[in-house]
Amino acid sequence: MEWKGRRQSDNIEDRRGDPSMGGLGRGGGFSFPSGGGMGRRGGGLSIGTIIFLVVIYLIFKAMGIDLLQVLDGGMTTGGPGYEQNESGGQTPANDEMTAFVRTVLAETEDTWNGIFQSMGRQYEEPRLVLFSGQTQSACGFASAATGPFYCPSDHKVYLDTAFFSQLSRQFGASGDFAEAYVVAHEVGHHVQNLLGILPKFNQARQRMSEAEANKMSVRVELQADCLAGIWGKFTDQKGILEAGDLEEALNAAQQIGDDTLQKRSQGYVVPESFNHGTSEQRARWFKRGFDSGQLTACDTLSGPV
Repeated sequence: MEWKGRRQSDNIEDRRGDPSMGGLGRGGGFSFPSGGGMGRRGGGLSIGTIIFLVVIYLIFKAMGIDLLQVLDGGMTTGGPGYEQNESGGQTPANDEMTAFVRTVLAETEDTWNGIFQSMGRQYEEPRLVLFSGQTQSACGFASAATGPFYCPSDHKVYLDTAFFSQLSRQFGASGDFAEAYVVAHEVGHHVQNLLGILPKFNQARQRMSEAEANKMSVRVELQADCLAGIWGKFTDQKGILEAGDLEEALNAAQQIGDDTLQKRSQGYVVPESFNHGTSEQRARWFKRGFDSGQLTACDTLSGPV
């Protein structure tokens, strides 16, 4: 993917290095599955221990001592090769990954601004939050384990900066267009939100059983894959894509299918628990959007998927 030298979006919030944390769990967001939620882990801290640590932290904070900075080695200013971000944290200067995300986001802006204009509507560009480890969203607490996700309440995409490495190492889905597909999928959820699809789904699933909500979630996620494919089509028409890029995205879609993730994590699949779609479905719907470039081709809400 020939992305270097192209326009970069300004709709980025860089929260990497932000020591603030909080929240009681993420809810209402639409995530790109990372497989981190499979199974239960033991050995966590008790509620009492967590409360005690929070109280200690607040006491020291009131005294003007930031324990997080102390534990991190007492660094309060950035050294050579680092720059201060808006939240006061430190991020690597000349970060190629940040430039890449800014460029991909700009390409989605160009695509959806044009499509919405052709429909006589104005596209509201989403903001993309880069974070490391954990952050807070209007949909609740976000962590690296949730994977990238879109929060319809604040119209923001959340992306942990380590996810692309995980995508390559853990899922075997390497390549810049595979990474671009991740961003385009979450922007697809934003498009659904603007079109009124997500609000209707959120209202409807309150009256659904868990099994019914999962089935509807699959349809919503597959549509986001198809919308990402539409973006891919317009990007290809600009001559940005290189040989093998489409295959990178299709491989990524296959590697994060519910069936593949469950087989990898637990050795068997539970179709009733699928909420993003199978590997075959995800790749097929991305390809459908890529081949057609038309919103009408992405009707996953009616008929078979």
